[in-house]
Amino acid sequence: MVYIVTNNQKKVYQQMIKNGKVELCGMHKGKWIRVEGAVKEDLRREARAAVMEENTAALSSMDSVDDNLVTVFHFENGTAALYSFTEASKIITL
Repeated sequence: MVYIVTNNQKKVYQQMIKNGKVELCGMHKGKWIRVEGAVKEDLRREARAAVMEENTAALSSMDSVDDNLVTVFHFENGTAALYSFTEASKIITL
């Protein structure tokens, strides 16, 4: 399952609540990814804790699982498209 973490005070949080259709893009060393689909907020503490644990270096200095600010969304459906200048494209169904 693919998760997104954010702060429930941010504008992007309000946007995802209002319209759960999300698209993310990124590039690294001549390869790029495009993830798109519908997301749903996961209010379980266990989900927040798992995301925090997997991303301790980036998140632990700013947020905590029980601060009532951190929230996570998971993709209910969608695709991840992997592209490269040197390799065949790959599409993954979420």
